[in-house]
Amino acid sequence: MDGISLSIQDLLDDNEYGLGLSLLTGKQGLSRRVSSSRIQKPGLALAGYTEHLHPDRVQVLGNTEISYIQQIDNRVAAENLAALCSFPISCFIITKNLRPPQLLLDLADTHAIPVLATAHQSSTFISLITKFLEERLIPTTHLHGVLMDVLGVGVLLTGKSGIGKSECALDLVIRGHRLVADDMVFIKKKMPAVLIGQADESLQFLMEIRGLGIINIKDLYGVSAIRDKKIVDMQLELVEWDELQEYDRLGVDERTVTILGVEIPHIIIPVRPGRNLGSIIEVAARNNLLKGMGYHSARDFQERLLARIEARPLGDEVE
Repeated sequence: MDGISLSIQDLLDDNEYGLGLSLLTGKQGLSRRVSSSRIQKPGLALAGYTEHLHPDRVQVLGNTEISYIQQIDNRVAAENLAALCSFPISCFIITKNLRPPQLLLDLADTHAIPVLATAHQSSTFISLITKFLEERLIPTTHLHGVLMDVLGVGVLLTGKSGIGKSECALDLVIRGHRLVADDMVFIKKKMPAVLIGQADESLQFLMEIRGLGIINIKDLYGVSAIRDKKIVDMQLELVEWDELQEYDRLGVDERTVTILGVEIPHIIIPVRPGRNLGSIIEVAARNNLLKGMGYHSARDFQERLLARIEARPLGDEVE
């Protein structure tokens, strides 16, 4: 997952997802890493078959695994567990607060493999930890900009400092649209290809307007003017108007930008006095909705124009 990993200590420290983990042994291995959101129940590995063992995954031992270890011959159990613990296992987690065999605890401690316990049943715990790992292991990044929910479209406003992103976002809030994040937008990639943007907790619902300072959008305009998070559907980059620059006037050729491996539409909006940016952004969001429904106004215009030119007979030009 793009090099992202968590330590076993991170699992122990969880107080949000209700994992309810406690450490039985292997304290020296709490810095071991988990890099996959998938878990594994090492059933065949306990029988000596380690061909498809994934050491980077959390190894969950439930009632079936523990009772199997206790019932097989002690010598066979010792050999199989020794072979299992010779791998760089991230950790073992025992469900239902079962008491694991002392042999497993001793071998795990010798190899610095943490053994954790939870009161949850295996099925419940697997669901909880899978959600925990999926949330914590997804690729993330942060961008300087403003994220707005405009007509249900997640619009990411970017541009150099002082270009007017926050003022434009405030205008959109006054029009009835919703603020997600101002100044710094934290973005997570959710599989297979969705970008989720949100604000840092310390900056949530706050907006900086030069000349006014920091304002709280939630307090000023109510809960209907804010959102905790939003899918990022498109990026609008605000740039200073340059008379020498040729800007797109038809919109036939679409630009895209790649964030965390996901391509989204990218529109450059030149800024100069007299342009109503709030209205332009609102129209861009509406146009994006139309494209999602299969209608592309610029291409439709181009096709009608070409059809008219082709249908026009030769020699029919006005002299």
